[in-house]
Amino acid sequence: MKRIKLARMDCGKVSGEIGDFVIGQVTDTGMTGCVVGLSGGVDSSTTAALIKRAFDRHAAAKFELVGYILPTSLNKQDDIGDAEGVARYLGIRCETHSIEAPVEAFRATNPEAFESIFHKGNMISRVRANVLSTKAATERKIVAGTGNKDEDFGIGYYTLFGDGAVHLSPIGGLSKRLVREMASFLGLGGHIVNRVPTAGLEPGQSDYKDLGYDYDVVELVSEGYVQGSTLAELSRHSQIVPVVEKQMVHYKKVFGAAKFTSVDQVVADVLRRHEIAKGKMKIIHPPSPKISLTHE
Repeated sequence: MKRIKLARMDCGKVSGEIGDFVIGQVTDTGMTGCVVGLSGGVDSSTTAALIKRAFDRHAAAKFELVGYILPTSLNKQDDIGDAEGVARYLGIRCETHSIEAPVEAFRATNPEAFESIFHKGNMISRVRANVLSTKAATERKIVAGTGNKDEDFGIGYYTLFGDGAVHLSPIGGLSKRLVREMASFLGLGGHIVNRVPTAGLEPGQSDYKDLGYDYDVVELVSEGYVQGSTLAELSRHSQIVPVVEKQMVHYKKVFGAAKFTSVDQVVADVLRRHEIAKGKMKIIHPPSPKISLTHE
């Protein structure tokens, strides 16, 4: 069975390539910089750090990065504090605005959304995107997305017209694993690097709880599929089976019930979501940088 090759990178080189891409996008549009939604998670923190690094290297252009923290009652104060801490570490202007009232205002027009945790969560994401894009427009800036390759292009784990509604996707070529590697390179603390991924759109939500597997599984299955392996081959692949089996046991221990009971179910779910991701990309596909990766 063919070994699944995973991407490797030179963080210094790739950070420069991402930075040059962002500079090019801002320059070509004639804007004054970027806005980014900060959550305290590794993706938004890394995105912000990469952009700030690029703007500092091109100081003469006087581009500005602004971070916006847009919580609801679902967001923990610790998350807000982490996001504010990242902004202070980077030395960027940052504003925190609760969007609880704008979300609640939709009870007048969309009361049905409040009857479903899923639909309310996606609505929150779309409200947040509206605030970000309007801030960007009034400041003559562009919205930098914070989605990584596994989330956005691997399984489409984002809200269409919500957190997917951005002008560019700086880390769209990096798997979650590589985002963490880049975060460490950029000096973001271990607390940020190792944070449990969560969208913060539902009570007690985490990506792992929602999906039933983590992004290491997404990367392995996605890369194996792209490299020519079939569902059947991936379901018995020596690189995938032990990882998935361990996660299924852990999931049941943590949440009290299994989400999946076999490796082939997990692989099939990743590939099902991958098809959804391709459908979403036909509607919204923000540009992402070409970066230098090797596969080993």
